[in-house]
Amino acid sequence: MKEKSSVKEKAVFSFAQELGGIELLDAKYEKQNFSRHSHEGYTVGVIEKGAQRFFRTGGNHIAPEDSIILVNADEVHNGHSATDGGWEYKAMYPLPEQFAHITQELSGNISGAPYFPQPVVYDPELANQLRLVFNTLNTSSNRLLRETVMYAAMVKLISRHGKSTVSELVNKKVPQVQLVKEFLDDFPQANVSLEELSKLANISPFHLARTFQKQFGLPPHAYQIQAKIRLAKTKLRQGYNISDTAQECGFHDQSHLHRHFKKALGVTPGQYLKCVT
Repeated sequence: MKEKSSVKEKAVFSFAQELGGIELLDAKYEKQNFSRHSHEGYTVGVIEKGAQRFFRTGGNHIAPEDSIILVNADEVHNGHSATDGGWEYKAMYPLPEQFAHITQELSGNISGAPYFPQPVVYDPELANQLRLVFNTLNTSSNRLLRETVMYAAMVKLISRHGKSTVSELVNKKVPQVQLVKEFLDDFPQANVSLEELSKLANISPFHLARTFQKQFGLPPHAYQIQAKIRLAKTKLRQGYNISDTAQECGFHDQSHLHRHFKKALGVTPGQYLKCVT
């Protein structure tokens, strides 16, 4: 694991092998202004210093020091500093199926991957437990210890702050629009038009654009960019260089990849590549 840092900003990505592989981030930002984006996985982050202001669930929120940020998988959000000195945080990005694996063993009303209704929670005990997870994953190679602290923290997080997926939200989803999302997830590099996607969904282009944004928080073209960024991360981890990654993922050129990657992740493709290789 390598680090790319400046005097006031840094972002260190790494991967833990637990639960099939979880992406981790140790970051310090002052000027970074994240555009609205989404992740394939959840965001579970602890604010170490300063405060972050971010959009999630239709509103803006502030996460102060020692609070926990919770963003559900595929949920649109952004982020920037809420204080003059910026903010520092540690985060993990577990996938829905990784949470679902744990919830299968929990009793109660939660089934499958959980939904976290609160964007910011103040839970000092859990925050310290998450810090223990990050520290253990960073310093220990003991697999039993790593798996134990990870499992215990995720169980406590789900038990205290997770809910079962709200049935009303599921019922409001339009199956045809879900089909379009799945196409963009599977083929983000495709040079496809709104009209072609509307034929796939068997609804009008206008209805598709309006319903897609309502259902997923981004219009189809913006969601496709997020899907391209996810694919780019995978390609970079597989050993592709930046130029080939841009071409494989359907970006116009390397600078186009660079611009969108930095706005969504806070690092350039080159900086990310140094972290994960």
